Amino acid sequence: MILNLKIDGNKMFKMMLERQLEKAGLEYHLNDNYELFIKQELNQEELDQLNILLANYGIEVRVDQKDLMVIQIKEAILEMLQLDDFNTIKISKYLSKKLNNRYNELAVVFSEHSFCTIESFIIIQKVEMVKEFLLNEKISLSEIAYRLNYSSISHLSAQFKKITGLSPTIFKRVIERRREMDYV
Repeated sequence: MILNLKIDGNKMFKMMLERQLEKAGLEYHLNDNYELFIKQELNQEELDQLNILLANYGIEVRVDQKDLMVIQIKEAILEMLQLDDFNTIKISKYLSKKLNNRYNELAVVFSEHSFCTIESFIIIQKVEMVKEFLLNEKISLSEIAYRLNYSSISHLSAQFKKITGLSPTIFKRVIERRREMDYV
């Protein structure tokens, strides 16, 4: 007897891959493009072991050094924004020293791989911080502007509005109104 089999190769591959990742004890997310996001950092030895484990199934783990550099740049920026003396730090010098690389090279790699400049990323992160301050802290816009190294409240407001579409004051009112409606 001959049976014809219909095989869903994608489903089979995904199940096999998930089984191997669980066997390796990794927390992960696998998207539809087969990009694997591992929740914990892997050292080189762990990466080599994963590569060996998956090589048996014809899978090669590729780590793009430039993508890793973008992640490191983002982490360094987020770390820098949390420093008490952030407003006295020159971003280009901080990143160059922290990542042991020339700022121009970091900026080019960041732009090519994240489709955003370092400066734009910093502005977006600062706007997120402004939102947090507005929602969770009882400080004035002038204090927020000072803490985040804005030259003025109007400069902060202009960047905030460019990113969110709302002024900081309107943003705060909208959130407060939503909170009030949730309690009703």
